[in-house]
Amino acid sequence: MASSEHFAGIQAFVETARHLSFTEAAQVLGLTKSAVGKSVSRLEARLGITLIHRSTRRLVLTPDGEAYLSVARRALDEIRAAETSLSTGNREIAGRLRIDAPAAWGRQVLLPILTGITHEHPGLHLSLSFTDRIIDPVEEKMDLVIRFGETADTTGLITRKLAEQRAPLVAAPSYIARRGAPQMPEDLTRHDCITGVRRDVPIGYRIAREGGPAERLRVTPTHEIGDGSAVVDAAIAGLGIAQMPWSLVAGPLADGRLVEVLADDARATVGIHALWPETRHLLARVRHVVDVLAAKGRDGLL
Repeated sequence: MASSEHFAGIQAFVETARHLSFTEAAQVLGLTKSAVGKSVSRLEARLGITLIHRSTRRLVLTPDGEAYLSVARRALDEIRAAETSLSTGNREIAGRLRIDAPAAWGRQVLLPILTGITHEHPGLHLSLSFTDRIIDPVEEKMDLVIRFGETADTTGLITRKLAEQRAPLVAAPSYIARRGAPQMPEDLTRHDCITGVRRDVPIGYRIAREGGPAERLRVTPTHEIGDGSAVVDAAIAGLGIAQMPWSLVAGPLADGRLVEVLADDARATVGIHALWPETRHLLARVRHVVDVLAAKGRDGLL
């Protein structure tokens, strides 16, 4: 366990590295130049490495110092953020919130919900990216990401399921009139299939035959489209059969622009998950948005 002396050494190192000056670091920390220098030296002795090269003219970070600075600065920032979020009077839903979500669902479903939240909490500021590309929220400094389907790699992340919804197989009436409707899942191999693309790997179809488990049906895509709205539009245009979450095709199914195929086999559901870095869990704005989304999910509004 790190002592207060160890913590002070880290602070002294970070400020010294930031300014490359013991004198300026001392002014920021309210210490003497000698005290800052000794604190950094004790940290180096404890780690068994040299973090800063000293000369009579200047200070230079060593390669180890550069690497340690990146980690130490981020750790101090997280500690300060946690202290701010937990301190009395700082629990309001405010500040910058960075969210990434699937493109079509983000625009059609998530954005109206977030708009409502920001009207209620005008101190909340959004930075949104809507993309079907799977990102690393830690690496890309996101506070919250929304994902559909499997969430295999959740190292360093907290995960909460928001909802589940069926993902029907759909096609335009014009396509069915031209090519006929598949009678069993295996028939899809002889049809024009529209799939999304994930990291340049085509996405197959998820099916669940009556009484059986969900399975991935591999198809050779006729068209690969990396945007959910465009997949739906392509299906409406009669380019082939597509599988999309219910929230994105409910409208076209209701007004007849799309019809469902293989309804007895396309029973598999897709989960909608919220994921956020463990370091963001103390942020009131993250917790509030996730709670609102979970409530919407329970009400069938996602």
